[in-house]
Amino acid sequence: MSAVASSGGSRLASPVAGERILGVDPGTRVVGYALVDVPTPGRYDYLECGVLQVRASDDLHARLLELASGLRELIAEFQPTTLAIEQAFHGVNAASALKLAEARGALKLVALESRLRVSEYAPAMIKRAVVGRGRATKAEVQARVRLLCRLSKIPKPDAADALAIAICHVQASRLPNFESKTRPRSRRAGKTGKS
Repeated sequence: MSAVASSGGSRLASPVAGERILGVDPGTRVVGYALVDVPTPGRYDYLECGVLQVRASDDLHARLLELASGLRELIAEFQPTTLAIEQAFHGVNAASALKLAEARGALKLVALESRLRVSEYAPAMIKRAVVGRGRATKAEVQARVRLLCRLSKIPKPDAADALAIAICHVQASRLPNFESKTRPRSRRAGKTGKS
C-alpha cells in the first residue's frame, strides 16, 4: 500500500510552470471551486470558477456523496495537479464545525485518490494574499478576485472564495511571514502559538 503525500503550506515552494490549481471552498451544501493555470512561477491564468450545490433537505451523508462525486467530475474534466483548500477554523457552532470537517475530509480524500497534491491555507492568509489584509470582508474578496482575474462580473461568494484560495496557493510563498504563519505549533511545554 502506498501513501500519497499531503503538503502543508510551510514547506511548499511556489507552483512550477504548467501546474493547474483547483481551489476549493468547502461546505456541506455549497462547495465553491476555481481553476487557475500557472504559466510561470508566481503568475496565474484564470480558467473557471463556480459552485457545486446539493439539496439542503438531503441528509449529510447523501450531500457528502454528491459533493464528492461532483469534485471527481471536475478533476476528471480539468485534470488539476494540486488541490488548494481552506483550513478548518473554529466556528461559533461546534456541530456546524464538525460537519464542515467531514466535508473537508471527503473532498480531500477525493483529491488524494486522484493523486493531487493537497495544500491548506488559513482564512486570514487567503485574504492577505488576495486583498492585502487578513480581515477583509467577503465583498472585498469578491471585488478583488474580479479585478485580479479580469472577470466581467463579480463571482458568487463561494466561487470567489475558491478563486481566492487558488490565487493564495500561487502567491503563498511570497507572502511575508509565510513560514511562521503556516508552521505547526510547537508541542514543547511553555510554548504557545498565536493565530
